[in-house]
Amino acid sequence: VSLFQILPVAHTKIHPDQKLGESVQQLLLAKIAVYLMTFLIVTVAWAAHVRLFQVIELIDDVLALLNLACMMIITFLPYTFSLMASFPEVPFGIFLFSVCAVVIGLIQAVIVVYGFYHPHLLNQQIQVSENQNFYKRHILKIILRGPILCLLAAIFSFFFIPLSYVLLGLVIVFPHLTQFITWCKTKIVGQRDEEEAHHSLETFTFYLSEPLSKERVEAFSDGVYAIVATLLILDICEDNVPDPTEVEEKFHGSLLEALSEYGPNYLAYFGSFVTIGLLWFVHHSLFLYVTKATRLMGLLNILSLAFIGGLPLAYQLTSEFAEKSHNEIEAIQVSCVITFFASIFQFAIWTTALLHEKETLHPFARYGGKEHAFMFAKLALYPCVSLGAFFLTCLLSEFSTAIFHLMQIVIPFAFLALRIFVRISLTVIKSVMSLSRRKVVLLEEEEACLSPTET
Repeated sequence: VSLFQILPVAHTKIHPDQKLGESVQQLLLAKIAVYLMTFLIVTVAWAAHVRLFQVIELIDDVLALLNLACMMIITFLPYTFSLMASFPEVPFGIFLFSVCAVVIGLIQAVIVVYGFYHPHLLNQQIQVSENQNFYKRHILKIILRGPILCLLAAIFSFFFIPLSYVLLGLVIVFPHLTQFITWCKTKIVGQRDEEEAHHSLETFTFYLSEPLSKERVEAFSDGVYAIVATLLILDICEDNVPDPTEVEEKFHGSLLEALSEYGPNYLAYFGSFVTIGLLWFVHHSLFLYVTKATRLMGLLNILSLAFIGGLPLAYQLTSEFAEKSHNEIEAIQVSCVITFFASIFQFAIWTTALLHEKETLHPFARYGGKEHAFMFAKLALYPCVSLGAFFLTCLLSEFSTAIFHLMQIVIPFAFLALRIFVRISLTVIKSVMSLSRRKVVLLEEEEACLSPTET
């Protein structure tokens, strides 16, 4: 659902005689901003849904129907986003999106209340706990804080739309803001009383306040990559099948000749698919060595996935303006920027994990580990290449298409040769360092020989 929201952005019609710079300012920029915000809001709703079914483990008919109603509203969200993106200054779009978010939260709250009214449906740890009311309040607080902000956004949408967008933005940062405030309060006030500490211990052991598990993060990420890759072929099927009448009249029935006109589109498709596949490969390699995902790592991963979801837009731009036009350079630069941010947030996950490497990383990937240098090179490759391609297209605008396609062709081979390159580089560095150490030792020995003998 979060990814289908990119479709209205990717399918924004830009005429070849219209400069892309003006189009980005008038059409794409607002849509991209709204897409990023709504993508993150949907991921917050997904996280709350995961927390909900950490509490409720068994499902009866009533819960199944309630959850089905919740899923129905969630699948309606891309349509409300289309209204928001197409009419950002009209209140009804943001009102409808906010109301849907409120309804989703209310249904989830009803599921919680129903579950606690039938304790046999709950997690075993909660069933035997004496603090069921505490768990109930805690999960309701997690679920309802977003819908409350969305309700305020819906109300203010008819009076002051910018405030509504601010309130929707708070839905994204609120969990991290409350965690920061709690941390500051603990540092200033000190330890909490015994009862609160006991509750906190129970909450910690049940992972209601902890970051989502590594497995959950990986499963969500794999789903995003798979759907983004699938969206590319949908565009090929929709826009690149010639009309039978045109084939008969214009190409005298030669389908192969008609398909040759779509050559740049196929090249853009395969290039975009390779980019998605390699970014998934880097993500998989990273989480192969991650033992625990922190809250900040989860946020950075979601930001990376948001830009991964923008790759269908990159495909649309590069395929539509493959021939020489006013928009060619701008389209390629937008694609480079999307790829850069998708990959740089992956690199940020790695650097964040290194800050708490004993908790978050396998020993092989820590400082000094045998895979540390290789992981660094693998994660740095796409940000460096995409940023380099961006600046090269600025300096050598006549060769922008060649530079972009060369980047897409070279990177797979670069990944294949990366381990060999890293090993050679490490060997050279070690040899240089050992030579320098030997020189230092020889100099010390010469100085010792030349110095007067003590008697």
